[in-house]
Amino acid sequence: MKNYVQPGNNLTLTAPYAVASGDGLLVGSIFGIAAGDAAIAEPVETALVGVFDITKVGSQAWTVGAKVYWDDTNKRCTTVATDNTLVGAAVEAVASGAGDTIGRVRLNATF
Repeated sequence: MKNYVQPGNNLTLTAPYAVASGDGLLVGSIFGIAAGDAAIAEPVETALVGVFDITKVGSQAWTVGAKVYWDDTNKRCTTVATDNTLVGAAVEAVASGAGDTIGRVRLNATF
């Protein structure tokens, strides 16, 4: 195809805030995981699909298949849809203890 550009599983985006490798970032309606560190306004290679361990709200229990949203204000995942961006689904159950702050998410690459 003469109009083909790239597969689209990864994109180089401009970091909207400082990110470290493995951090989530939201650029407009595009959510992904930073593949490296970047300061605000620097380019960062970003994974749009795959399964990742991501920071989550500690007080929430997750069930397998639960919709997961990105809370861009607090820079973490949540199961609360209000004012947040759908980014994928939980692929492992997680308890609701205060220390349960990592959840495994399959990114859906939906914009």
